[in-house]
Amino acid sequence: MNTNLSTQSHLNYSQRVNLGSYYTNLEIVDFIYGLLKKNIASFNDYCILDTSCGYGSFFGTDLPNRRIGADIDLNALKEAQKNFDSIEFYHQNGLQNISRTKYALSQKDKLIIVGNPPYNDRTSIIRHSIKLNDAGAIDDDVNTRDLGISFMLSYNKLCADFVCVLHPLSYLIKKSNFSLLKPFASNYQLLDSLIISSGVFSQTSKTMSFPIIIALYKRCLLGMDYEFVKQYDFKTSEKTKFKLKDFDSIERYIAKYPNQQSVRAQEAVAKFWTMRDINALKRNSTFIDEICSNTVFITKDKFDYYCYVDVFKEYAKNIPYYFGNCDVMIDNKKFLELRDCFRFESIKNNPCYQKNLLCHR
Repeated sequence: MNTNLSTQSHLNYSQRVNLGSYYTNLEIVDFIYGLLKKNIASFNDYCILDTSCGYGSFFGTDLPNRRIGADIDLNALKEAQKNFDSIEFYHQNGLQNISRTKYALSQKDKLIIVGNPPYNDRTSIIRHSIKLNDAGAIDDDVNTRDLGISFMLSYNKLCADFVCVLHPLSYLIKKSNFSLLKPFASNYQLLDSLIISSGVFSQTSKTMSFPIIIALYKRCLLGMDYEFVKQYDFKTSEKTKFKLKDFDSIERYIAKYPNQQSVRAQEAVAKFWTMRDINALKRNSTFIDEICSNTVFITKDKFDYYCYVDVFKEYAKNIPYYFGNCDVMIDNKKFLELRDCFRFESIKNNPCYQKNLLCHR
């Protein structure tokens, strides 16, 4: 058997970006099966399915279970078949005509889905120049802007009893992403997890790492809402823990996204670049001069809050990767006590706004 399953060679860089094909090392695979055995008493009674199996990394461990692998990439599937002769393999698009029957599974079969499904935001500007619009046929009820979220929705359609996969932490902690997950979140609850850095996968984050969660979900009637996510005790591979509820967010106080329909240009005392999360803030500008599709108009009463974000950016490089997809944090009570300090610090960063920074005290 080929033990170097995490290294794939038949795809070039552009193909990896569009297929989201970044294969998983065996340490992560072993950790996932450790989670399953720890949390599922009758683990060996379940079928194991990976609907985006690639070279078969998730079958690189000795399991007595019935194992099924599928992938849209025929060349990858052929390599997987060379490595494993006891696995049922199917050349299938995991996002089209989703049903148990295409994997020879009955509705009575106990099912665990594992894997590292493609996560590729097709609307993101990151590596947009090489992204293709056609990601293969996708069923309408799972078709979203991100392939990874589509795969999560497909697991719900397959009625898996447990799902243990890797995906960006942003699927849970960003409200807009979590809303796209609603059909899945309504039927599954996060049971156990660990956050790791995207840096463990070569080619995924050449300049900036983002948090990936190894997540074990259990199908249940209660499901989970965003309040559940806020209360959840996230653990990281660095032995740290955090809860979203412990942080206040800048979005409670300012507009993060273009607001040109609600604020007129003549009402603005300054302009700011769109904010998404901390990692985006590290990459992008803060105060800007031009009006474009990404411009946020700043009103006088909110000016100091944007100065806070501007200063926050200076120190963002010191923030751990696992907060990279979080919103900018703020302690509003302390901020109000120190708002003058943030305003005058921004003078150093943005001399062209010196007049505004001084007059809007």
